Amino acid sequence: MALRADMTFWDHLEALRWTLVRSFTAIGIFFVAGFAFIPYIFDHVVMAPSRDDFFLYRFLARLGKVLPLVPGEVIKPFHVDIINIKLSSQFFLHISLSLWLALLVAFPYLVYEVWKFVCPALYDNERKGIKFTFLFGTIMFYLGCVIGYTVVFPLTLRFLYTYEISSFITNQLSLDSYMNNFLMLIFMMGIVFELPLLAMLMSKLGFLNRSFFSEYRRHAIVAIMFVAAVITPSSDPFTLMAVFIPVYVLWELSAFLVKPAPAEDDIEEECTELKNE
Repeated sequence: MALRADMTFWDHLEALRWTLVRSFTAIGIFFVAGFAFIPYIFDHVVMAPSRDDFFLYRFLARLGKVLPLVPGEVIKPFHVDIINIKLSSQFFLHISLSLWLALLVAFPYLVYEVWKFVCPALYDNERKGIKFTFLFGTIMFYLGCVIGYTVVFPLTLRFLYTYEISSFITNQLSLDSYMNNFLMLIFMMGIVFELPLLAMLMSKLGFLNRSFFSEYRRHAIVAIMFVAAVITPSSDPFTLMAVFIPVYVLWELSAFLVKPAPAEDDIEEECTELKNE
């Protein structure tokens, strides 16, 4: 059941109720299934960036033998000692990770349920645009999470854990601190990668066009550089560029997806007319 013009208000509520029921059921199924696999996922995925056999570290080590630009701190042996200081942390972490995993895996199905609910109320041309928006937003969110896990979090963890203000201090990382930074950076990158989608929606509403990106490109480069420096507060340019480049590509992709400025529209129409002649 979904939105239709001949449905009453109560019919719409009933359709919404079943959409929520199916969505929460899917989350519950993935939660229960994921609960059994969390110990394996935690050891081999979540904790992987804390060991020097993580694939990014091995890649940088091989790259450092070829390119002198890779800083020596990045290719040194690396291991994080994680301790638990709260009695219930591991139990509640098991539950919270199961929920996060369920949401992550069920996300495409949740998007499908939302799409199925609103689709009948849209015109054909609106359906095409909204369908692309849902698909594009989902792909970009997952891509952002992958970049956060494979690049942003490992480099941030490596720099902050090995940073020393004094040699008399030994770093020991708490489980809660590790997980808070792990989830925050990964999901933050997922949200950051929704920038092209936000720009496209604002363009459709008439609030944004391509001239904005041309006018503020230099300002954006400075701002993105600052954000990259905050995310990975490292002194070497290699680590900075590893975060700067993906975010800057998002800026250029956003500029490509928005509508041209009115003047550019006129130029394109004139070029089309000349070709036709």
